[in-house]
Amino acid sequence: MTLSPDAALAALHFELPPGRIAQTGAEPRDSSRLMRVPRAGEVQHHIFRELPELLRAGDVLVFNQSRVIPARVMARKPKVGGQGGGQIEVMLLREEENNVWSAYLKPARRAGNELWLGDPAGVQHRAEVVGVQEDGARLLRFDHDIKPHLDDIGRLPLPPYIEAGEDDTVWCERYQTVYARENGSVAAPTAGLHFTPELLERLRALGVEQHAVTLHVGAGTFKPVQGAVSEHVMHAEQYHIPPATADAINRARAEGRRVVAVGTTTVRALESSVDGGGEVRAGKGDTRIFITPGQAVQVPDLLITNLHLPDSTLMLLVAAFAGVERIQTAYAEALRHDYRFYSLGDAMLLDNTSRDRP
Repeated sequence: MTLSPDAALAALHFELPPGRIAQTGAEPRDSSRLMRVPRAGEVQHHIFRELPELLRAGDVLVFNQSRVIPARVMARKPKVGGQGGGQIEVMLLREEENNVWSAYLKPARRAGNELWLGDPAGVQHRAEVVGVQEDGARLLRFDHDIKPHLDDIGRLPLPPYIEAGEDDTVWCERYQTVYARENGSVAAPTAGLHFTPELLERLRALGVEQHAVTLHVGAGTFKPVQGAVSEHVMHAEQYHIPPATADAINRARAEGRRVVAVGTTTVRALESSVDGGGEVRAGKGDTRIFITPGQAVQVPDLLITNLHLPDSTLMLLVAAFAGVERIQTAYAEALRHDYRFYSLGDAMLLDNTSRDRP
């Protein structure tokens, strides 16, 4: 029996002891654990560097090459009557149009209409608050392009469950995939954090093709589902499918070769680009796609993914891909065998290769 999305979310709920939330990534990256979840039979336990033993020549590995930007910036309100302005935390989300960004402000109700971002004793950048979006995000209009300055004034927006402390410089590269190229995310596509250049080269030598998409991950990735699933609002995220990637995927599927998606963000990009005939189309766009049990995941045959938060949209996506019962079994096994959870934790390889599909 197919569960409704609400029933599926309830069935997938679990309690996780705080100590099981990974606070540091495995070193080296590919020494993390990897649970293989086949279509039938028992799960298998591996180390991530053994991935070449689980894939085969002709597979097409597709990963999200988005790079996390230092989007967390401290700002101040302008001085009034000689008094210093209050401090506001700005989480830049995305550039909506030239020099206009959506952003979460904290505290938002005290932000006013003008903010100055950066070091009060150094270079500052003026932003005017020009609007409010449906989810409460403010629209900030800058006097100039702020992107080149973020490395100087911003910090990496780490997930709220990672206790990094004030000095987060150690995270600048560790919270990026080794193949990150396109700036734009406010959270890492974390399934890719397990790869090393050496592992990618071993896969290449095996004959596994490697192709990239881009989906800039928004802050909504941390937003739990509260209330009815049908009422949950997904944030818009920008994606890009290069022509070479679309061609490689379509050719592989026509020839009966497997597509392996690295991460749920890759799945969302691919599923957003698939046409009515089941082919992936190259191009750019915004997506609010929300994949829940009962919906078909059309493109990937296998999915590499981390262990997600309960009551999250990501749990619903992996359940749509692999089935609620298989995900229940996999998570129970992960809890029993002390797997590490969330962004810096261990990984799963979900196999959905179908016998009735080429």
